[in-house]
Amino acid sequence: MTKSQNRKPAARRRRDYIPVTVPFAATPAGETPGIDEWAHRAVWTDRMLATLLENKVRGGKWHTLIDKVFGELNLYCSAGKVLAKQGAAGVDRQTVEDFGEHEREELQRLQAELRQGSYAPAAVRRAWIPKPGGSEKRPLGIPTVRDRVVQTALVHVIEPILDATFHPRSFGFRHGRGCHDALRCVEELLASGYVYVVDADLKSYFDTIPKERLLKIVQQKISDRRVLGLIKQFLDQGIMEDLRTWTPEAGVPQGAVLSPVLSNAYLNPLDHRMSEGGFQMVRYADDFVILCRTLEEAEAALAVVQQWVETRGLTLHPEKTHIVDAREKSFSFLGYSFRGDLRFPRAKSHRKFVNRIRELTPRKSGESLESMLQRIHRVTRGWFNYFRHCHWSIFRAYDGMIRRRLRRMLLKRHRRNRRRLSRTQRWPNAYFTACGYISLNASHVRFVQSIGTY
Repeated sequence: MTKSQNRKPAARRRRDYIPVTVPFAATPAGETPGIDEWAHRAVWTDRMLATLLENKVRGGKWHTLIDKVFGELNLYCSAGKVLAKQGAAGVDRQTVEDFGEHEREELQRLQAELRQGSYAPAAVRRAWIPKPGGSEKRPLGIPTVRDRVVQTALVHVIEPILDATFHPRSFGFRHGRGCHDALRCVEELLASGYVYVVDADLKSYFDTIPKERLLKIVQQKISDRRVLGLIKQFLDQGIMEDLRTWTPEAGVPQGAVLSPVLSNAYLNPLDHRMSEGGFQMVRYADDFVILCRTLEEAEAALAVVQQWVETRGLTLHPEKTHIVDAREKSFSFLGYSFRGDLRFPRAKSHRKFVNRIRELTPRKSGESLESMLQRIHRVTRGWFNYFRHCHWSIFRAYDGMIRRRLRRMLLKRHRRNRRRLSRTQRWPNAYFTACGYISLNASHVRFVQSIGTY
């Protein structure tokens, strides 16, 4: 028997140890924390939490809350959160450092304004940031530091009240829940035979939420007029861009501290409507899919969503909303592309990652290889932690792409050197490993071993 014949079975045996795709269920979710575990204690006492969790609030609505918003400890803790994030300055150009230098005076002034009812938020500075994996940009609202402090204090008060009404299949912007939890739920439904997928997309959701209807949803649980007035003030904040200021007719500003909980509250009735209709809907913020057993069921689910959306002042994107048989075609959710039993990064996620690697590995760079590898690892580490459940072959492919970029850089640099090495010089994979390159494929193997799949 030849040497090559000996090697083939060994190669097959090694490949057998690598699962095609590690299921999300291989890393089970931890227990979701109860509201009493994350509700801010600067606001929520044991008695208040018991009233909330046992649903014993008088009339089903919370009445006196504004004093909790401007409570000294609540404002102090809220300022700590805002300052820790080191965000950008708003229209008043006050930085977090400036606010921190006069924190005591700033908080006393905010407390007095909130108590007296004279507080008024400033306009939101608008910035445009690139959308992942494309050339399009989306608007980002940047409130002033003092407005971010007040919004954080307000969220400490209203979030537990609203979150108590949220559906378990809502995963976005909620404590103890994340993208992988939503993806795990989708995977379990697919494995259970829910193979017809309504892949829906809300067009410009955050910018089109009707303000008055949103306030009515909040009013179902909160009756404190001053708190409701404060929420309305933030919804009616002006937008400043290029020295021009206007007030949008609809929407919540993306980037505002208050926006996530309010955007969840507006879609919460849809979560319950679909659940009551017997449909399996999984939602993360404004991104959701509905999984069904039959095509007829999927068509019925889509009809319900279309009717609900139209009556709530929202719009489904006509080109991005469709029904997919997951056994025959792929669909995307939260950056992953589901193709039968396989998982890959969706096209936009792939392009975003490749473009970022290209930015970090210019051919004419004079940066040392070790320094460049450190910057690459900051990107690949986070990318791998999110996409580690993809098909195993992509990790080798991305490793190859990164090494090719590094070799082209080294070759360019080498040719500029008068004492260059011969053309037969090579930089094998072992060379980059010796320089500290952390292979994505090796990281995947370690991940598989850690969960006991080997």
